[in-house]
Amino acid sequence: MYQLTRVCKPSRARLVHLGIGIRPPLLKPLPSRRLATDALTPPKPSRPRPQIPTEPLPRSRLLSRILLVAKYTGLATLSSTFGILLLGAGIFIHDAFTYTNKDVHRVPVLPLALHPEQGGPKNLPIVRALVDDVEDDEAKKLLNKPKLVIIGGGWGAVSILQTLAPGDWHVTVVSPETFTTFTPLLPSAAVGTVQVRSLVEPLRKIVARLRGHFVDAKAIDLVMSERLVELETLTSTGEPQRIYLPYDKLIIACGSTSSTHGIQGLEQCFQLKTISDAQAIRRRILDNFETASLPTTTPEERKRLLSFVVCGGGPTGVETAAEIYDFCQEDIVNYYPKICREEVSIHVIQSREHILNTYSEAISKYAEEKFRRDNVDLVTSARVSAVHPDHVVYTVRSPDGTITTHKIPTNFVLWSTGIAMNPFTRRVSALLPNQVHKKAIEVDAHLRVKGAPLGDVYAIGDCATIETSVVSHLLELVDEADKNKDGKIDFDEFDFMVASIKHRIPMAESQLQKVRNLFDLYDSDADNNLSLNELCTLLEEIGNKITALPATAQVASQQGKYLGKKLSQLAKKREVLEANGIQDLDEAVSKPFRYTHLGSLAYIGNAAVFDLGNLSFMGGLLAMYAWRSIYWSEQVSARTRFLLMMDWIIRGVWGRDLSRL
Repeated sequence: MYQLTRVCKPSRARLVHLGIGIRPPLLKPLPSRRLATDALTPPKPSRPRPQIPTEPLPRSRLLSRILLVAKYTGLATLSSTFGILLLGAGIFIHDAFTYTNKDVHRVPVLPLALHPEQGGPKNLPIVRALVDDVEDDEAKKLLNKPKLVIIGGGWGAVSILQTLAPGDWHVTVVSPETFTTFTPLLPSAAVGTVQVRSLVEPLRKIVARLRGHFVDAKAIDLVMSERLVELETLTSTGEPQRIYLPYDKLIIACGSTSSTHGIQGLEQCFQLKTISDAQAIRRRILDNFETASLPTTTPEERKRLLSFVVCGGGPTGVETAAEIYDFCQEDIVNYYPKICREEVSIHVIQSREHILNTYSEAISKYAEEKFRRDNVDLVTSARVSAVHPDHVVYTVRSPDGTITTHKIPTNFVLWSTGIAMNPFTRRVSALLPNQVHKKAIEVDAHLRVKGAPLGDVYAIGDCATIETSVVSHLLELVDEADKNKDGKIDFDEFDFMVASIKHRIPMAESQLQKVRNLFDLYDSDADNNLSLNELCTLLEEIGNKITALPATAQVASQQGKYLGKKLSQLAKKREVLEANGIQDLDEAVSKPFRYTHLGSLAYIGNAAVFDLGNLSFMGGLLAMYAWRSIYWSEQVSARTRFLLMMDWIIRGVWGRDLSRL
């Protein structure tokens, strides 16, 4: 059936000689004749040809990476799409349940709220009831609670509102501003780094947690004998109107104003304490640059318009100067004529030898070096003598005592040098004979106003200062410590007196560490006793060494939290304490206020400094982001946190807003 077919021409011997193997001959089937019997024989199954395994071609590394990126990009796109759809569905569901008609018909209102009675020393309307006192069941429950009136809406007031327990007090907040402001970022708002809306939170939303009330008014006077605070409101025609608001407890937290130091021409200056101040500064800065860009502006006038003077080297002044510098470097140079950036000059006038003098020495030197690199003119050991519409006059005292007078042409002056009483705190201080402090209302360690009825009036924040005078308690301390009534204080009695001083004035603890050494130092006649004269000298010098707390947001916030917790405890234990005849309720429910310094920080232009007591930290972008993180976490609400974050992102991507509104 098969025949052999020669597949190679070379002979077999030749192939063997070459060492090449001989393949078996291929058999070709020959045509054959089929017999009839072959049809009956089943065909033999053919053997399957063995499959030779083939390896896949190796995929290139670039193709693998492209496919991997495409895979995760697709997943990210799908998840983002799903997230957006889910968010949209959530907003839709929220709107479906929010945009509903609420029945506000036949709202109950007390007749006394619509027609208040007249009374008080000036026969003014006494607002004993508010229009929303009985609008629902929860409001009715608070109607008979003790009335807590808070004057102001700053850091201290907001901390009280966030700490008070709901349902204990009938709370009313009085403020001429309807919002609270995050003041540390006002320099940023003044140049458009952040928007002013990102720094404010409505007071009505904050007080709503306590079902409290808000009165848009300004405190004018105080009648402590009748527990009435006089307020000034505006009618629908803009006319001022005076009313009385009753209180059971009054908290003064209305802040302060800038100190003038008797300088002439301060009406030409800007301050930076409110949102209105930041908006006015922003308008002036943009006006100056727009006018300086005109071809008709002379070179001398352009230099004057682009000269920015900051009076005060504290945190507010330093941060404002840094923000103006950043604004010029990052925005003015890109969108205004280059000559405007070239002609800009920034001056910081400081009365002390260093800026940021309340911080550590290392931080002051770092900030000064940063400003020198940025060509910011630092004028230290100088005092402003006058401010004119077109220039500032200041004097500099040289090391040898020589005083020279200098002048800076300018069209922008920021005044940020110290604090002073506002009209209401000045009035309260004048009503009390033992109020001798010139810048703030003096309070005791429980934050109660000295001279006011015990436990009726408190003061916190910039408008208050805790007493540091120990000698004013001399007679009381001697009466408590002089056990044998001999008119002298021995060491054991002095040791008892020291414990009493620490309790009355906690800030004196650092001056009363080595009691024995202190006793021996002032025992001038070495008779192991302190006479009244010796004791008076000792207490007076201790009081002079005590440093008052700074007027900062950190102090006001801690005081507000302390007072809020104490008032909550007082509301719960009042009946028991009064039943037992305890007069000093504050002393019974709480220890005196103790301030804990958490550190200070300041922004100095794409860099920041931190003074944490024994530790100082300063640096560039890393420190700046740490500074932002701290301020972001201290925001009043999640709404302002979100807005602030968006402002920083917008500023980083598109720059500051140059619109003049």
